[in-house]
Amino acid sequence: MSSRRSRQQSGSSRISDDQIIELVSKLRQLVPEIRDRRSDKVSASKVLQETCNYIRNLHREVDDLSERLSQLLATIDADSAEASIIRSLINQ
Repeated sequence: MSSRRSRQQSGSSRISDDQIIELVSKLRQLVPEIRDRRSDKVSASKVLQETCNYIRNLHREVDDLSERLSQLLATIDADSAEASIIRSLINQ
């Protein structure tokens, strides 16, 4: 019995091979490191690795920006309009 057939028989909650291909294709378009490559020959595992790396980098950037906003907030008047804007950005 093929793996595709066993997946289909095990229930509709499992994702099909075609759905996996479609999702990997969407990831290729979203991740800049892959999207900007000249070659379209990128394996699904490489797409997933690059996607994970990209998400980790985004998390680091968010943490860094939050820290910088917190430091900026500490240097200005807490009741100012600027402080209110910074607090709203931090709490998003």
